[in-house]
Amino acid sequence: MTHSTSSVSAGLFGYSVSPVGVIAFVVILFWAIVAIFAPQLTPYPVGKIVDLDYFGPMSAKFWLGSDYLGRDVLSRIIFGARYTLGIALAGVLIASSAGVILGMSAAVIGGWFDTALSRFMDAMISIPSKLFGLVVVAAVGSSLPSLILTLAFIYTPGSYRFARALAVNVNTMDFITVARIRGENTLYLAVSEILPNIIRPVLADFGIRFVFIVLLLSGLSFLGLGVQPPLADWGALVHENIQGLSFGSAAVIAPSIAIASLTISVNLLIDNLPRKIRDRSA
Repeated sequence: MTHSTSSVSAGLFGYSVSPVGVIAFVVILFWAIVAIFAPQLTPYPVGKIVDLDYFGPMSAKFWLGSDYLGRDVLSRIIFGARYTLGIALAGVLIASSAGVILGMSAAVIGGWFDTALSRFMDAMISIPSKLFGLVVVAAVGSSLPSLILTLAFIYTPGSYRFARALAVNVNTMDFITVARIRGENTLYLAVSEILPNIIRPVLADFGIRFVFIVLLLSGLSFLGLGVQPPLADWGALVHENIQGLSFGSAAVIAPSIAIASLTISVNLLIDNLPRKIRDRSA
């Protein structure tokens, strides 16, 4: 078996490992550690004004300068990671779990249940995600639970369609027919027979939807409808410091780089996963 030049032939646990994928994984792990240990890593209290100069330059005292009120930008980015990753992870967990459960159920049950649920999901997925998010958040508010549920609701239809397409293919295989002849119920077929055969591509889809949710959350926060002050995710940090562009301030550039580094790294990691993990047929 041959491997591309970008892969290490003696891979980890029998898989070929791409250097690009390893770098992407390290970046994701870095932001995850930052989010988990944010209170211990922040050099200054997040909301405290520590610099007399607004949009202060980067220095030994303030590594990323200060924001529009004189607060430490590095501290706010570190704490912003907790909200960006936390909300996005909670949203994608709910969306992917609901989508996979409903998709497998529709594939196994079939009939009117499959038809009705699929038409409803098609109708939901036709609504532009950002427009739907703006309307819902403006109507119900920007609390953290409502943000998470809104983001999850927006991306459940896409996860459903993906999981259903995989489950329908598996549902036609001989071992499913044998299980039906044995008299196995719908729950057993979905959990024990179908899920193990679609879990790998579902996990890859999980990563893609995580990126979508991070970008949508950042967009809502940039428009002032996401995480509300005194809390702030990376999108909110860009929004509140947008006037710093004329000063070339790191207060607006650094959170933008943080968003880009996370989303690009997740995409690169998914693109560089071994084929036997990424593809259902491998």
